[in-house]
Amino acid sequence: MFQLTLIDHIRLSFAGVLSAYDGHAEAAARLARWAWYSKIGVLAVLAVSAAATLAAQLAGGPFQVVGSASASLAFAMWAVYIAVDPEPRAYAHRATAARLWLLCEKYRALLTEIHDELLDVPAMTARRDGLLRETGFVFEQAAPADRLTYEIARTALAGGKKGEYSDQDVDRFLPVALRRATPAAS
Repeated sequence: MFQLTLIDHIRLSFAGVLSAYDGHAEAAARLARWAWYSKIGVLAVLAVSAAATLAAQLAGGPFQVVGSASASLAFAMWAVYIAVDPEPRAYAHRATAARLWLLCEKYRALLTEIHDELLDVPAMTARRDGLLRETGFVFEQAAPADRLTYEIARTALAGGKKGEYSDQDVDRFLPVALRRATPAAS
């Protein structure tokens, strides 16, 4: 028979939020890197174009072809960058990750209060339900519906990259006093 305690449910919800936080933070970093490298690439091609155009003015010949080709390439690269427009998506993932981080801290606080026996069962249930509502609101306002966001949600709902959240997975993000699994012997 399937048995899940209230604390197990809170720990699993914490793991799902944590997984989503990791995914959105990584997506923001990846998009920001892509934006930075794209800008550097366009600037490098524009530098080649400018140098070739200047050389064409002085020497003519093949520099005219190089200048024209590199200017065309720079234009194409910039058009792709504008079409993809990664910066607003990176910001949206960063903002979502920040809201999810705050939820992770609230889950840690709840688990701490449960561990210190500061809450009774109705209070635990009420706090858990409140956190679930907050999590739902964050996901409603999350980053745009793109492949990255879909993959983040799929991973979080599926139980992480391994298909389930083990006690050890959750324990990695909790202080020693709140851990359930026994640490491996060194």
